[in-house]
Amino acid sequence: MSIPFRFGTVGSPISTPKKPGGSVGAIQTLAELGLDALELGWVQSVRVSEETCRAIRAAGEENGIALSVHAPYYINLNATEDEWPNSRKRLMDTAYYGSLAGATDIIFHPGSYFGRPPHEVVERSVERLAGCLDELRSAGNRVTLRPETMGKSAMLGSLEDTLKMSLAVEGVQPCIDFAHLHARAGDGSLNTESEWLQILDAYSSALGETSLKRLHIHLSGIEYTSKGEKNHLKLLESDLDLHALFSALQKRGCAGRILCESPAMEEDAVYMRDRWAEWFGE
Repeated sequence: MSIPFRFGTVGSPISTPKKPGGSVGAIQTLAELGLDALELGWVQSVRVSEETCRAIRAAGEENGIALSVHAPYYINLNATEDEWPNSRKRLMDTAYYGSLAGATDIIFHPGSYFGRPPHEVVERSVERLAGCLDELRSAGNRVTLRPETMGKSAMLGSLEDTLKMSLAVEGVQPCIDFAHLHARAGDGSLNTESEWLQILDAYSSALGETSLKRLHIHLSGIEYTSKGEKNHLKLLESDLDLHALFSALQKRGCAGRILCESPAMEEDAVYMRDRWAEWFGE
């Protein structure tokens, strides 16, 4: 049976042993669990040597694990002119070392509106992302930059925001966090098959039908208030309708990677993989 998605975790699995530990240990742990994707969690800073990156790349290739990187949280495409160089460096460092480590995709939180109209913030973001991509491509770096859909309405990162960035800049594609989208409105919406199909159709309409074959998805349970995301939950402790979401993905012929960031990340990643096989296996 062929499953169209690779399943894995955002960050090292909780069960990763101390030895060898680190990203290499995380890769080996995922392989032992029958998972095949890892998003390296460089969320505080990029502190990794080129030698370590080469070891991560080798471990990923040896174990058949597809790699991506979550960049530091402190990136803001809407930063002030004085602050933007620091945000830019964090993103570019992640792209440089991530590529050395064998990562194909760089995921990042795009920032905040700071009370400005979303269309103005997206315009500024597009300009800045274009500059980053120009430099990366000039250096022969082929990573895809993926702004993540965010779970609070005050944050830059609605589905529309990420699609506009992707349309405007070649080399940018969304990281679509379905839990965040479910939480963003704060009213429990986006939790039915028909609603998810509308999201996927908007994605396909903007970026082309083939874009659905290379989705990069974050998924977990989620707790939320009227203001949006509060915190991640285990899948079975949340109201997220996994079957409805997976059914929509299956109906649209989607493929790519699904990375779990619940408090029981590898347990839920295995659960998701097994549910997909149970519900849609031949």
